[in-house]
Amino acid sequence: MTGSNKQRDELNEKLRSNKPTYGVTLYSGSCAGVEIAANWGLDFAFIDAEHTPVNIDSHMEKLVLAARVGGIAPLVRVRGTNEWDIRKTLEIGAAGVIIPQVGSAAEARQIVRAAKFPPLGRRGGDASVRSAGFAGPGFQWSSYMESENNNTLVIPMAESYEFFDNIDEILDVEGIDVINFGPADYSISRRISIDYSMSNPEVNDKLDELIEKCHARGIKVMAPCIPPDKESAQRLAQKGVDMIIMGNDIMFLNQGFRAVRAALDG
Repeated sequence: MTGSNKQRDELNEKLRSNKPTYGVTLYSGSCAGVEIAANWGLDFAFIDAEHTPVNIDSHMEKLVLAARVGGIAPLVRVRGTNEWDIRKTLEIGAAGVIIPQVGSAAEARQIVRAAKFPPLGRRGGDASVRSAGFAGPGFQWSSYMESENNNTLVIPMAESYEFFDNIDEILDVEGIDVINFGPADYSISRRISIDYSMSNPEVNDKLDELIEKCHARGIKVMAPCIPPDKESAQRLAQKGVDMIIMGNDIMFLNQGFRAVRAALDG
């Protein structure tokens, strides 16, 4: 169908076959970073618009297009549950939206309402957008809305004790596809040591709880892999994490410049 998202479809195919998928977070707003991640065969680009100057605008469109042209599925972390942010991100052509700081079933329903068409939600529609193929050859409203509902990834974040206080009610909201576990913000909410490697027993237990309860409902789980090495990735995959985030571009820049500094100091 015109407007289909090849990278999104390939990512969904892997997820539905229960194969682990791998991506990287992009904070720098660099199209080159997205393209380089694609060159190395990663499955998804986690484009951040929550903690960065990147807005849902022409710059975001360039990042999404870089991903689609490069062959990697663009997932965008928006600022929150704002309906306009979610709808426009998907219409630009993102494969899915990641929503931070979700703590209640009401917020989860608000996200689904913005991201999914009826009967799952109440997403507003327009055919003159990229996700609809700009109403090009073969466009049909019914098949477009069905495809978006079936294949667009709605990814709330579990990154607070409030999420886990309400976990069953949140996961029972129809239309959620993936939950992204945020160990740093969860630790901040609990005032415990922050460790992305999840060595803290409480944080590790929360990830295990999330995996068990999500998989029981057919929901996938995303989590960061720090350090982004083979051993850590295998550990997360064995736990049951479906979407593994192998570090981020700012981390890689720091690693490179640290090596430069060490060479100069040596």
